[in-house]
Amino acid sequence: MRRFALSSIRKGSAKYVEVERILTSGVINNQLQSPFRTVSTHFHYPGYRQSFQRGASHGDFHSTSFSAGEAALGEEKGKKSAELQGVDNNLPPTKEGQKPRVVVLGAGWAACRLLKDLNTKLYDVVCISPRNHMVFTPLLASTCVGTLEFRSVAEPVRTIQPATAREENSYYFLARCTSIDTEKKQVVCEAAGKEEVPYMKASGIFTVAYDKLVIASGAEALTFGIAGVPKHAIFLRDVNDAKAIRSKLLLNLAMAEIPGVSDEEKARILNCVVVGGGPTGVEFSGELSDFIRRDVLQKFSHMKGKVHVTLIEAREILSSFDVRLRQYATSHLEKAGVKLMKGVVKDVDAEKIILSDGTEIPYGLLVWSTGVGPSKFVKSLPFEKAPGGRIGVDEFLRVPGQEDLYAIGDCAGYLESTGKAVLPALAQVAEREGKYLAVALNRLAKAGAGRAGSKLQQGPVAENPFVYTHLGSLASVGSYKALLDLRSDGKQQRGISWAGFFSWLVWRSAYLTRVISWRNRVYVAVNWTTTFLFGRDITRL
Repeated sequence: MRRFALSSIRKGSAKYVEVERILTSGVINNQLQSPFRTVSTHFHYPGYRQSFQRGASHGDFHSTSFSAGEAALGEEKGKKSAELQGVDNNLPPTKEGQKPRVVVLGAGWAACRLLKDLNTKLYDVVCISPRNHMVFTPLLASTCVGTLEFRSVAEPVRTIQPATAREENSYYFLARCTSIDTEKKQVVCEAAGKEEVPYMKASGIFTVAYDKLVIASGAEALTFGIAGVPKHAIFLRDVNDAKAIRSKLLLNLAMAEIPGVSDEEKARILNCVVVGGGPTGVEFSGELSDFIRRDVLQKFSHMKGKVHVTLIEAREILSSFDVRLRQYATSHLEKAGVKLMKGVVKDVDAEKIILSDGTEIPYGLLVWSTGVGPSKFVKSLPFEKAPGGRIGVDEFLRVPGQEDLYAIGDCAGYLESTGKAVLPALAQVAEREGKYLAVALNRLAKAGAGRAGSKLQQGPVAENPFVYTHLGSLASVGSYKALLDLRSDGKQQRGISWAGFFSWLVWRSAYLTRVISWRNRVYVAVNWTTTFLFGRDITRL
């Protein structure tokens, strides 16, 4: 065995002596099933190549195999090297001659529009987010019932900003920012996927220095302090939520057909409750009603007439839309079989929700879509807060009192001192903030003020402050019907507002063209076509 393991190593070399010592000590037999097994390693040690070797372009990695003897030797040397020298787990400040570095926290609408528009000839870009893709949220509800596949609404960060995959000093890190040191101009991060790789010996904690830092970490679903919501409800914020909803829905349909299930239990299992009458809740209810009326009828015929949808809203559904559109949506959903209820949720347990008036509503699937609020991370930051607990910013999206620090998207809001109205937590607001800030930062770099603490940066980052003009709202209500509200001011009745099939065509066309990549546009178009021809996919994976 020793002769086989040492056959490829020059006899008498230091490497030969060290491998022979390890083989003799039994390290190989203790750690591996076979001393001759080829293993793919995940460590770095002096004198050998890395197990993931950087390819021709940054971000491309190729697995490299080593013999068992080399693996054991490398692991032992790697441990010694780490003990003696420590591990450099920092991305240090940029030096003269290097491009300044923009660090972006988040991968939502604001962050990804910023990443897309930043000039990477002027900046190195680092994106840090526990999610490696952007979610096209307007179409997320369609994935819950199989109208669209999940990959159709997910766009990888490395595709949105190719520099993170190709450029030597630009990166995407699957990590969470845990704190910000504005004096040292660095962020402290922790790897987001470390719990899924128990064999990873590195701590996963690292720091990244920045020249410009943009916080675009988004927001979290509001639960209003109801303890049972996080435990029993499913939010509709990202692809994992949509997967959970789809899986639970199909599981409930299957369980309801099991012999011995009582009618009472069956009624509970097949009641889908949606809390929140905003665009997300209404669109999901519409998709779900379509699924019930078409696909359940054809593919779960034993459940015909037994699956129900209940939509609960404290006030009126779609409160930001024109009153005529709200009335149309209410009438359409009720005709589609959706039960609309007004009420405030007081408590949630595993089988029912309880309203403030004491009404109990049993459920098998509970989807929570009641708006968003500041995340724990945003709450922990020591910056001045805007109304609602967001990070306070001025009219140029800067965090006052902090050099080279900006905040955009749902995590940020105007300080009261600016005199500006609170911006809604909408995708179009976040996207346009990202676009505005990218133009401003590019302008700074061209003026020679891209580096941290640049003396040239005396005035505002842009020529004009950020101004948001509402372009209108769209919402699908199912059955090839949608709402189109093009009023520039939601408080006024002036402007165009349509409902019906034509609005649905506009809704589909608008979102198909807004999907970021041509790949996903093709996916969406193909999914819509196959769903129309063959029905929704009911595979539970």
